[in-house]
Amino acid sequence: MIDPVQVLRELVAIDSTSARPNGPMLDALERHVRGLGFQTQRQAWQDERGVAKANLIARRGVAEGLALVGHTDCVPFDPAWQGALAPEEKDAKLFGRGSADTKSFIAASLAAAAQSSKPLTLVFTADEEVGCLGAARLRDEGLVKVKHAIVGEPTRMTPILGHKGYCLAEVRVRGAEGHSAYPDTGASAILGAGRVLREIENAQVEIAKEQDPRFTPPYTTYNVGLIQGGKAKNIIAGECTLTVEWRPLPGQDVRRGLELLEQACARVSDKRISVEVKAQRLDQGIAVSETSPVVRFLSQETGNAPETIPFGTELPYLAALGAQACVFGPGDIRVAHRTGEFVPLSELRAAVGILTAAIERFG
Repeated sequence: MIDPVQVLRELVAIDSTSARPNGPMLDALERHVRGLGFQTQRQAWQDERGVAKANLIARRGVAEGLALVGHTDCVPFDPAWQGALAPEEKDAKLFGRGSADTKSFIAASLAAAAQSSKPLTLVFTADEEVGCLGAARLRDEGLVKVKHAIVGEPTRMTPILGHKGYCLAEVRVRGAEGHSAYPDTGASAILGAGRVLREIENAQVEIAKEQDPRFTPPYTTYNVGLIQGGKAKNIIAGECTLTVEWRPLPGQDVRRGLELLEQACARVSDKRISVEVKAQRLDQGIAVSETSPVVRFLSQETGNAPETIPFGTELPYLAALGAQACVFGPGDIRVAHRTGEFVPLSELRAAVGILTAAIERFG
């Protein structure tokens, strides 16, 4: 038997921030799964900064029925949070970075695997928090082939039907530098960027005409999260960059948002101001059927009706591998990514029972 609370404490104590190698997490997980009779395989690479990363795939038996999938990385934590890597139990909760997102699901998966002898695949991925990079590698190399999958995320024990996609672009506005006392000597890229912002608001109005009532808000949303430009207070800014994201509805062409953004920027470009749009991510949204066996099973087991979520997950990548998949797990995303992250221990223990039943049903 495996104590899920003890395993969770062990995992939270490992610094698995996305910027670091995830080998220490995989070493701990591999030790546990091999003790349960799983055969393991690592899919290794180096990220763009030369940091070693890997996915861990563990199989027991002819494991074509069910995969439990959890990401090993976490977002950074405030150095002032002394408890980030020192898990603490208080008020029937366990506090620490990753306790909800999503080490509790991983701990529950290990404990469930220990309670069943059925065939099973366990998948532990890298770099979900920085773009689902590990899941993309799984998809590209086709290393996991199962009929059903449960993707771990903190959903308050609610089965998730789907979520919006995630798209990202850099908008670069170029003007001409000059002395700020002589406006005619240059063309302000910052003022040009201001015109771009107004046009993005117009694009938002246009794309909001396409709606899906399953989501809140029920339309694709734009956000300008970063803006940077200029060299000094007395220099006309020659360049300004904006980071623009949009979250497309499932079924909507991800290039629809890009086209509206490009059209918005084209309306600003003139003889003195040029605007370039460079797409960086174009991730599709996804929605699965409420009649999917794994969705119906999780809904019946939890008593919770399936919902949608506004944040992205590894769900589309498992679906691309042919699995009927659902997002599910203990904890609440609203307490993740912040100081004081926690998971209720009652949900952790309940997840063990539900995942054990899932292994018996689909394994």
